[in-house]
Amino acid sequence: MNRYGIIMAGGSGTRFWPLSRKKLPKQFLNLTGKDSMLNETIDRLFPVIPKDQVFVVTNEAYGDVTCQTAAGRLSADHILSEPAARNTAACIGYAAMEIIKKYGDGVMGIFASDHYIRDEAGFRAVLEQAMTEAEETDRLITIGIRPTFPSTGYGYIRRKGTAALQNDSLSAASPALPVYMVEEFVEKPDAETAKRYLDSGNYLWNSGMFVWKASVILRQFKQLLPDIYACLTEIGESMGTERERETIARVYPGIHKISIDYGIMERAENVVVLEGDFGWNDVGSLDALGALYAPDENGNRAHGEQISLDATGCISYGRDKLITLIGVENLIVVEGEDTILVCDKDRAQDVKQVVEQLETCGKMQYL
Repeated sequence: MNRYGIIMAGGSGTRFWPLSRKKLPKQFLNLTGKDSMLNETIDRLFPVIPKDQVFVVTNEAYGDVTCQTAAGRLSADHILSEPAARNTAACIGYAAMEIIKKYGDGVMGIFASDHYIRDEAGFRAVLEQAMTEAEETDRLITIGIRPTFPSTGYGYIRRKGTAALQNDSLSAASPALPVYMVEEFVEKPDAETAKRYLDSGNYLWNSGMFVWKASVILRQFKQLLPDIYACLTEIGESMGTERERETIARVYPGIHKISIDYGIMERAENVVVLEGDFGWNDVGSLDALGALYAPDENGNRAHGEQISLDATGCISYGRDKLITLIGVENLIVVEGEDTILVCDKDRAQDVKQVVEQLETCGKMQYL
C-alpha cells in the first residue's frame, strides 16, 4: 500500500511575530540554522514515506513561496492550495480526496509544517510503526508525546492505563511500542490539572500528528461530518477535469470551519495512540525558541551575536545586530526585519495581542 505524507502549511504564525510575518510565516523560516521548518519536516519523513509521495496543503497566498522554499523536494502538483482557511478538518479531507481520486488508496501521515523534533531517528521509528498499524487495520492513529513537565500550553490525550493492542509485525531490531486505546482528548489544562495529568502517567501531549488510510478517514467524514463530506465529494468529482480549480474556488470557502480533533477524533470510536519520546516541540510561541538553542552557563539562549552581563534565563534572536543583556532575567528579545520585541517569557502568548493591535491601528507594514 502506498504511503503519503500530508504537511499542513497554511498557518499565519501570529504568535511568532515579529519573526513570522504575513508574507513569510513561521513555516518558511530557518530557525535552527539548518533549513526552513517546512523543508526539515519534509526531509525527516524519508525513508518511512517516499520523497515523491509528500504533499503540502497551504493557503493559496503561500503557493509561490511554498514552491520556492521546497524547490527540488516537491513537484508543483503536490502543492494543494486552499482558497480559504477552513481549519484542519477541511485541509485533511481535501488531501484525502486528492489521494483517493488521483493516486488510489493509501496510508496518510498528517504533520504540521512548523514543529521541531530533536531525535529524528526516534521519530521515524514511531512513524514506521504507526504506518504499519494503519496498513494492517482501519484504526485512526495519533502520536502522543510523553510529557516532560506539566505544560498548560498543550492539549492532552488520555489513554487507557494498559496496552490493549500490540503490533508484532516489526522486526526484533525495532521492537514494537505498545498501542493504547484513546479514552478522550482534553483541552489545555490549568497548572494544577496539568500536574495531575503528569503524575497519573496516563496522559500524553497531543502532537497533532495522525496516521490512517485515506479511505478510512473519508468514511469518518461521511459518518461524522456529512456536510463537509458533501463538499469534499463535489470537489472530488471535479478532480482531474478542467472544472477542478473553479469547483475548489467555489465550494471550499463554504466548508464548515472545524478542527479534525473536534470534528472526528473526539467522536470516533476506533482511535488509538502510540507514545513518542523524541524531543518534540510545537514551536508555538517565541518562548519555544529556547528548545532550539543551547544554553550558556546562566541559562541564556541566543541566535546570532549576544553579550550578557548578569543576565539569566533570557532568549535572544538577532539578525544583523549584536544584542546585549545587562542585569535582566526571563526576557525574550527578538530583532525582526523592521521591529524589536522585548517581553517577559511568561507573556510570550500575548504577542498575538500585539498583532491584533497593529491590525486595529492599520499599521499593516509591520505585519
